[in-house]
Amino acid sequence: MNSTLSVSRRDFFKQTVAPLAVAALSPKLFANAPLSKMGIASTSFMGTQIGAAPPASAATAANAAQGGGGRFRQRDALEFLEKCHQLGAGGVQTSLNGDLTKLRARAEELGMYLEGMVSIPRNGDMTALEKGLSDAKAAGVTVVRAAMLSGRRYETFPSLADWKKWVDQTHDALRLAMPVIEKHKVVVALENHKDWTLEDFLRLLRTYQSEYLQVCLDFGNNIALLDDPIELIEGLARYAKSTHIKDMAVQSYQDGFLLSEVVLGQGMLDLPKIVSIIQKANPKTKFSLEMITRDPLKVPCMTKQFWETFPERNGKFLAQTFRLVRDHSSRSPLPTVEQLSPEARAKVELDNVVACVRYVNEKNLIA
Repeated sequence: MNSTLSVSRRDFFKQTVAPLAVAALSPKLFANAPLSKMGIASTSFMGTQIGAAPPASAATAANAAQGGGGRFRQRDALEFLEKCHQLGAGGVQTSLNGDLTKLRARAEELGMYLEGMVSIPRNGDMTALEKGLSDAKAAGVTVVRAAMLSGRRYETFPSLADWKKWVDQTHDALRLAMPVIEKHKVVVALENHKDWTLEDFLRLLRTYQSEYLQVCLDFGNNIALLDDPIELIEGLARYAKSTHIKDMAVQSYQDGFLLSEVVLGQGMLDLPKIVSIIQKANPKTKFSLEMITRDPLKVPCMTKQFWETFPERNGKFLAQTFRLVRDHSSRSPLPTVEQLSPEARAKVELDNVVACVRYVNEKNLIA
Protein backbone atom coordinates (compact mmCIF):
# COMPACT_ATOMS: atom_id res chain seq x y z
CA MET A 1 0.00 0.00 0.00
CA ASN A 2 1.39 3.42 -0.95
CA SER A 3 1.81 6.05 1.74
CA THR A 4 -1.12 8.37 2.36
CA LEU A 5 -0.12 11.20 4.69
CA SER A 6 -2.65 13.25 6.55
CA VAL A 7 -3.54 15.93 9.11
CA SER A 8 -6.39 16.34 11.57
CA ARG A 9 -9.10 18.85 10.69
CA ARG A 10 -9.18 20.11 14.24
CA ASP A 11 -5.42 20.44 14.55
CA PHE A 12 -4.59 21.90 11.16
CA PHE A 13 -5.79 25.42 11.95
CA LYS A 14 -3.02 25.56 14.56
CA GLN A 15 -0.43 25.12 11.85
CA THR A 16 0.73 27.25 8.96
CA VAL A 17 -1.35 26.73 5.83
CA ALA A 18 0.97 25.55 3.07
CA PRO A 19 0.98 27.42 -0.25
CA LEU A 20 0.36 25.30 -3.33
CA ALA A 21 2.91 25.52 -6.12
CA VAL A 22 1.27 26.79 -9.30
CA ALA A 23 3.14 24.27 -11.39
CA ALA A 24 1.59 21.42 -9.43
CA LEU A 25 -1.78 22.25 -10.92
CA SER A 26 -0.77 22.68 -14.50
CA PRO A 27 -3.69 22.61 -16.93
CA LYS A 28 -1.72 19.91 -18.76
CA LEU A 29 -1.98 17.47 -15.86
CA PHE A 30 -4.67 15.49 -17.67
CA ALA A 31 -4.14 16.93 -21.12
CA ASN A 32 -6.48 15.63 -23.84
CA ALA A 33 -8.27 13.36 -21.36
CA PRO A 34 -12.05 13.59 -20.84
CA LEU A 35 -13.29 14.80 -17.49
CA SER A 36 -13.60 12.14 -14.84
CA LYS A 37 -17.07 11.02 -13.84
CA MET A 38 -15.99 11.76 -10.29
CA GLY A 39 -15.92 15.20 -8.74
CA ILE A 40 -13.94 16.51 -5.77
CA ALA A 41 -15.23 17.72 -2.42
CA SER A 42 -13.41 20.72 -0.99
CA THR A 43 -12.76 18.66 2.15
CA SER A 44 -10.19 16.75 0.11
CA PHE A 45 -7.97 19.80 0.47
CA MET A 46 -7.62 20.54 4.17
CA GLY A 47 -3.96 21.47 3.99
CA THR A 48 -3.58 23.48 0.79
CA GLN A 49 -4.79 26.76 -0.60
CA ILE A 50 -6.76 25.36 -3.51
CA GLY A 51 -9.45 27.97 -3.69
CA ALA A 52 -9.02 28.75 0.01
CA ALA A 53 -8.52 32.05 1.76
CA PRO A 54 -6.40 31.57 4.91
CA PRO A 55 -8.17 32.57 8.16
CA ALA A 56 -7.50 36.12 9.26
CA SER A 57 -6.71 35.12 12.83
CA ALA A 58 -6.25 32.15 15.11
CA ALA A 59 -9.67 32.84 16.62
CA THR A 60 -11.30 32.89 13.20
CA ALA A 61 -9.53 29.69 12.29
CA ALA A 62 -10.61 27.94 15.46
CA ASN A 63 -14.20 28.98 14.94
CA ALA A 64 -14.16 27.75 11.35
CA ALA A 65 -12.58 24.45 12.26
CA GLN A 66 -14.99 23.68 15.07
CA GLY A 67 -18.31 24.79 13.62
CA GLY A 68 -20.39 25.01 10.49
CA GLY A 69 -21.16 21.33 10.11
CA GLY A 70 -17.57 20.45 9.43
CA ARG A 71 -16.69 23.34 7.09
CA PHE A 72 -13.04 24.17 7.67
CA ARG A 73 -12.70 27.59 6.02
CA GLN A 74 -14.19 29.64 3.25
CA ARG A 75 -13.04 28.86 -0.27
CA ASP A 76 -13.44 30.79 -3.47
CA ALA A 77 -15.89 28.56 -5.30
CA LEU A 78 -14.94 29.67 -8.82
CA GLU A 79 -11.21 29.24 -8.19
CA PHE A 80 -11.83 25.82 -6.67
CA LEU A 81 -13.89 24.84 -9.71
CA GLU A 82 -11.08 25.89 -12.04
CA LYS A 83 -8.41 24.02 -10.08
CA CYS A 84 -10.50 20.86 -9.95
CA HIS A 85 -11.07 21.11 -13.70
CA GLN A 86 -7.29 21.20 -14.14
CA LEU A 87 -7.14 18.01 -12.10
CA GLY A 88 -9.63 16.38 -14.46
CA ALA A 89 -12.55 16.32 -12.03
CA GLY A 90 -16.11 16.11 -13.31
CA GLY A 91 -17.54 18.43 -10.67
CA VAL A 92 -17.13 19.94 -7.21
CA GLN A 93 -18.82 19.93 -3.84
CA THR A 94 -17.99 23.16 -2.03
CA SER A 95 -19.37 26.20 -0.25
CA LEU A 96 -20.95 28.58 -2.75
CA ASN A 97 -19.84 32.20 -2.86
CA GLY A 98 -18.82 35.02 -5.14
CA ASP A 99 -20.51 35.74 -8.46
CA LEU A 100 -22.95 32.83 -8.60
CA THR A 101 -24.13 33.59 -12.13
CA LYS A 102 -20.55 33.46 -13.33
CA LEU A 103 -19.90 30.29 -11.33
CA ARG A 104 -22.92 28.59 -12.86
CA ALA A 105 -22.02 29.64 -16.37
CA ARG A 106 -18.43 28.48 -15.98
CA ALA A 107 -19.49 25.08 -14.61
CA GLU A 108 -21.84 24.63 -17.54
CA GLU A 109 -19.11 25.69 -19.98
CA LEU A 110 -16.69 23.15 -18.48
CA GLY A 111 -19.33 20.42 -18.31
CA MET A 112 -18.89 20.06 -14.53
CA TYR A 113 -21.51 19.55 -11.86
CA LEU A 114 -21.90 21.79 -8.81
CA GLU A 115 -22.96 20.70 -5.34
CA GLY A 116 -23.09 23.12 -2.46
CA MET A 117 -22.50 23.00 1.27
CA VAL A 118 -24.74 24.51 3.93
CA SER A 119 -25.17 24.35 7.70
CA ILE A 120 -28.37 23.69 9.62
CA PRO A 121 -28.52 26.49 12.23
CA ARG A 122 -28.96 25.33 15.81
CA ASN A 123 -29.86 28.73 17.27
CA GLY A 124 -33.31 28.97 15.69
CA ASP A 125 -32.27 31.66 13.20
CA MET A 126 -32.74 30.28 9.69
CA THR A 127 -31.36 33.38 7.91
CA ALA A 128 -28.09 31.70 6.96
CA LEU A 129 -29.88 28.61 5.70
CA GLU A 130 -32.25 30.78 3.65
CA LYS A 131 -29.29 32.48 2.03
CA GLY A 132 -27.42 29.24 1.46
CA LEU A 133 -30.36 27.63 -0.31
CA SER A 134 -31.11 30.78 -2.26
CA ASP A 135 -27.49 30.92 -3.40
CA ALA A 136 -27.70 27.28 -4.43
CA LYS A 137 -30.67 27.99 -6.66
CA ALA A 138 -28.90 31.00 -8.17
CA ALA A 139 -25.94 28.75 -9.03
CA GLY A 140 -28.20 26.09 -10.52
CA VAL A 141 -27.40 23.70 -7.67
CA THR A 142 -30.05 21.15 -6.73
CA VAL A 143 -28.17 19.30 -3.97
CA VAL A 144 -26.25 20.69 -1.00
CA ARG A 145 -24.37 18.75 1.64
CA ALA A 146 -24.84 19.38 5.36
CA ALA A 147 -23.67 17.70 8.55
CA MET A 148 -25.18 17.96 12.00
CA LEU A 149 -22.05 17.14 14.03
CA SER A 150 -18.61 18.50 13.20
CA GLY A 151 -16.79 16.08 15.48
CA ARG A 152 -17.06 12.39 16.33
CA ARG A 153 -19.79 11.03 18.54
CA TYR A 154 -17.52 8.97 20.78
CA GLU A 155 -15.17 11.93 21.35
CA THR A 156 -17.70 14.76 21.60
CA PHE A 157 -20.16 13.44 24.18
CA PRO A 158 -18.93 12.22 27.58
CA SER A 159 -22.26 10.65 28.55
CA LEU A 160 -25.44 9.18 27.12
CA ALA A 161 -27.35 12.14 28.54
CA ASP A 162 -25.15 14.54 26.58
CA TRP A 163 -25.73 12.56 23.40
CA LYS A 164 -29.51 12.49 23.92
CA LYS A 165 -29.53 16.25 24.56
CA TRP A 166 -27.72 16.80 21.28
CA VAL A 167 -30.17 14.53 19.46
CA ASP A 168 -33.11 16.54 20.84
CA GLN A 169 -31.42 19.80 19.78
CA THR A 170 -30.79 18.36 16.33
CA HIS A 171 -34.44 17.47 15.86
CA ASP A 172 -35.45 20.94 17.07
CA ALA A 173 -33.14 22.44 14.44
CA LEU A 174 -34.43 20.18 11.67
CA ARG A 175 -38.08 20.92 12.52
CA LEU A 176 -37.35 24.62 12.06
CA ALA A 177 -35.27 24.03 8.96
CA MET A 178 -37.66 21.77 7.06
CA PRO A 179 -40.14 24.50 5.99
CA VAL A 180 -37.21 26.54 4.64
CA ILE A 181 -35.75 23.55 2.83
CA GLU A 182 -39.06 22.56 1.27
CA LYS A 183 -39.80 26.14 0.26
CA HIS A 184 -36.59 26.35 -1.77
CA LYS A 185 -36.90 22.78 -3.11
CA VAL A 186 -33.17 22.18 -2.88
CA VAL A 187 -32.17 18.75 -1.60
CA VAL A 188 -30.23 18.96 1.67
CA ALA A 189 -28.12 15.81 1.84
CA LEU A 190 -27.12 15.07 5.43
CA GLU A 191 -23.77 13.36 5.75
CA ASN A 192 -23.28 10.33 7.99
CA HIS A 193 -20.54 12.20 9.80
CA LYS A 194 -19.48 9.81 12.59
CA ASP A 195 -22.65 10.77 14.43
CA TRP A 196 -25.59 8.59 13.36
CA THR A 197 -25.43 4.81 13.26
CA LEU A 198 -27.32 3.21 10.40
CA GLU A 199 -30.34 2.63 12.64
CA ASP A 200 -30.20 6.22 13.93
CA PHE A 201 -30.07 7.64 10.43
CA LEU A 202 -32.95 5.54 9.16
CA ARG A 203 -35.11 6.69 12.07
CA LEU A 204 -34.24 10.30 11.33
CA LEU A 205 -35.11 10.01 7.65
CA ARG A 206 -38.38 8.25 8.40
CA THR A 207 -39.27 10.96 10.91
CA TYR A 208 -39.24 13.73 8.28
CA GLN A 209 -40.01 11.74 5.12
CA SER A 210 -39.13 14.59 2.79
CA GLU A 211 -37.78 14.30 -0.72
CA TYR A 212 -35.67 17.34 0.14
CA LEU A 213 -33.98 15.81 3.20
CA GLN A 214 -31.77 13.00 1.94
CA VAL A 215 -28.23 11.66 2.43
CA CYS A 216 -24.67 12.55 1.49
CA LEU A 217 -23.44 8.98 1.79
CA ASP A 218 -19.88 8.76 3.06
CA PHE A 219 -18.35 5.38 2.25
CA GLY A 220 -16.10 5.11 5.30
CA ASN A 221 -17.26 7.21 8.24
CA ASN A 222 -19.55 4.68 9.89
CA ILE A 223 -16.83 2.08 10.28
CA ALA A 224 -15.88 4.23 13.28
CA LEU A 225 -19.36 3.56 14.72
CA LEU A 226 -18.96 -0.21 14.14
CA ASP A 227 -21.34 -0.36 11.19
CA ASP A 228 -20.53 -2.84 8.43
CA PRO A 229 -19.63 -0.73 5.36
CA ILE A 230 -21.70 -2.74 2.87
CA GLU A 231 -24.71 -2.98 5.18
CA LEU A 232 -24.55 0.80 5.62
CA ILE A 233 -24.48 1.39 1.87
CA GLU A 234 -27.35 -1.02 1.28
CA GLY A 235 -29.39 0.62 4.03
CA LEU A 236 -28.92 4.21 2.90
CA ALA A 237 -28.43 3.92 -0.88
CA ARG A 238 -32.04 4.77 -1.71
CA TYR A 239 -31.62 8.08 0.09
CA ALA A 240 -28.22 8.90 -1.40
CA LYS A 241 -28.46 12.08 -3.45
CA SER A 242 -24.79 12.91 -2.90
CA THR A 243 -21.73 10.92 -1.85
CA HIS A 244 -18.24 11.10 -0.43
CA ILE A 245 -16.37 8.41 -2.30
CA LYS A 246 -13.30 7.19 -0.42
CA ASP A 247 -11.33 4.08 0.43
CA MET A 248 -10.28 3.06 3.95
CA ALA A 249 -7.45 1.20 5.64
CA VAL A 250 -7.45 -0.22 9.17
CA GLN A 251 -5.08 -1.60 11.79
CA SER A 252 -5.58 -2.63 15.38
CA TYR A 253 -4.14 -0.75 18.34
CA GLN A 254 -4.35 -1.22 22.10
CA ASP A 255 -7.73 0.49 22.64
CA GLY A 256 -9.41 -0.51 19.40
CA PHE A 257 -8.43 0.17 15.81
CA LEU A 258 -6.96 2.85 13.57
CA LEU A 259 -8.91 4.14 10.58
CA SER A 260 -7.41 6.01 7.61
CA GLU A 261 -8.57 7.35 4.28
CA VAL A 262 -6.26 6.06 1.57
CA VAL A 263 -5.95 6.43 -2.19
CA LEU A 264 -8.83 4.74 -3.99
CA GLY A 265 -8.04 1.11 -4.74
CA GLN A 266 -5.44 0.84 -1.97
CA GLY A 267 -7.85 0.18 0.89
CA MET A 268 -10.29 -2.51 1.95
CA LEU A 269 -13.59 -1.20 0.56
CA ASP A 270 -15.25 -2.98 -2.36
CA LEU A 271 -15.60 0.20 -4.40
CA PRO A 272 -17.14 -1.37 -7.55
CA LYS A 273 -19.83 -3.03 -5.43
CA ILE A 274 -20.55 0.13 -3.44
CA VAL A 275 -20.78 2.32 -6.55
CA SER A 276 -23.05 -0.24 -8.23
CA ILE A 277 -25.43 -0.39 -5.25
CA ILE A 278 -25.76 3.40 -5.15
CA GLN A 279 -26.16 3.79 -8.91
CA LYS A 280 -28.84 1.12 -9.01
CA ALA A 281 -30.78 2.92 -6.27
CA ASN A 282 -30.12 6.47 -7.52
CA PRO A 283 -28.68 6.60 -11.05
CA LYS A 284 -28.22 10.39 -11.00
CA THR A 285 -26.22 10.53 -7.77
CA LYS A 286 -22.85 12.26 -8.10
CA PHE A 287 -19.66 10.83 -6.64
CA SER A 288 -17.48 13.47 -4.98
CA LEU A 289 -14.05 12.42 -3.79
CA GLU A 290 -13.27 13.05 -0.13
CA MET A 291 -9.64 12.00 0.13
CA ILE A 292 -8.68 13.47 3.50
CA THR A 293 -4.93 13.36 3.95
CA ARG A 294 -4.39 13.14 7.72
CA ASP A 295 -3.10 10.98 10.55
CA PRO A 296 -4.97 7.75 11.28
CA LEU A 297 -8.02 8.23 13.48
CA LYS A 298 -8.11 6.29 16.73
CA VAL A 299 -11.39 4.45 17.28
CA PRO A 300 -11.19 3.43 20.97
CA CYS A 301 -13.92 0.81 20.85
CA MET A 302 -12.31 -1.24 23.64
CA THR A 303 -12.76 1.56 26.17
CA LYS A 304 -15.72 2.16 28.46
CA GLN A 305 -16.01 5.77 27.28
CA PHE A 306 -16.61 4.74 23.68
CA TRP A 307 -19.73 2.76 24.62
CA GLU A 308 -21.31 5.51 26.73
CA THR A 309 -23.24 6.93 23.77
CA PHE A 310 -24.12 3.66 22.01
CA PRO A 311 -26.92 2.11 24.07
CA GLU A 312 -28.19 0.06 21.11
CA ARG A 313 -24.82 -1.35 20.04
CA ASN A 314 -23.71 -4.72 21.37
CA GLY A 315 -21.06 -7.38 21.03
CA LYS A 316 -22.26 -8.33 17.55
CA PHE A 317 -21.11 -4.98 16.18
CA LEU A 318 -17.79 -5.18 17.98
CA ALA A 319 -17.18 -8.73 16.73
CA GLN A 320 -17.99 -7.91 13.09
CA THR A 321 -15.73 -4.86 13.19
CA PHE A 322 -12.83 -6.74 14.75
CA ARG A 323 -13.25 -9.42 12.11
CA LEU A 324 -13.12 -6.70 9.45
CA VAL A 325 -9.95 -5.27 11.00
CA ARG A 326 -8.37 -8.73 11.32
CA ASP A 327 -9.16 -9.74 7.75
CA HIS A 328 -8.20 -6.45 6.12
CA SER A 329 -5.46 -5.06 8.36
CA SER A 330 -2.89 -3.03 6.45
CA ARG A 331 0.44 -4.85 6.20
CA SER A 332 2.34 -1.57 6.37
CA PRO A 333 2.11 0.98 9.19
CA LEU A 334 -0.58 3.54 8.51
CA PRO A 335 1.23 6.74 7.56
CA THR A 336 1.48 9.83 9.74
CA VAL A 337 2.07 13.47 8.91
CA GLU A 338 3.35 15.22 12.01
CA GLN A 339 6.98 14.89 10.95
CA LEU A 340 6.39 16.63 7.60
CA SER A 341 6.60 20.29 6.71
CA PRO A 342 3.41 22.03 5.55
CA GLU A 343 4.81 22.05 2.03
CA ALA A 344 5.43 18.30 2.10
CA ARG A 345 1.95 17.65 3.46
CA ALA A 346 0.44 19.78 0.71
CA LYS A 347 2.32 17.85 -1.96
CA VAL A 348 1.21 14.47 -0.64
CA GLU A 349 -2.36 15.72 -0.37
CA LEU A 350 -2.35 16.77 -4.00
CA ASP A 351 -0.65 13.56 -5.10
CA ASN A 352 -3.33 11.54 -3.32
CA VAL A 353 -6.16 13.37 -5.05
CA VAL A 354 -4.51 13.02 -8.46
CA ALA A 355 -4.00 9.29 -7.85
CA CYS A 356 -7.68 8.89 -6.94
CA VAL A 357 -8.84 10.62 -10.12
CA ARG A 358 -6.50 8.47 -12.17
CA TYR A 359 -7.78 5.29 -10.50
CA VAL A 360 -11.42 6.10 -11.24
CA ASN A 361 -10.62 6.86 -14.86
CA GLU A 362 -8.44 3.80 -15.45
CA LYS A 363 -10.83 1.39 -13.77
CA ASN A 364 -13.98 2.97 -15.24
CA LEU A 365 -15.30 2.79 -11.70
CA ILE A 366 -18.29 5.07 -12.27
CA ALA A 367 -20.67 4.16 -15.08
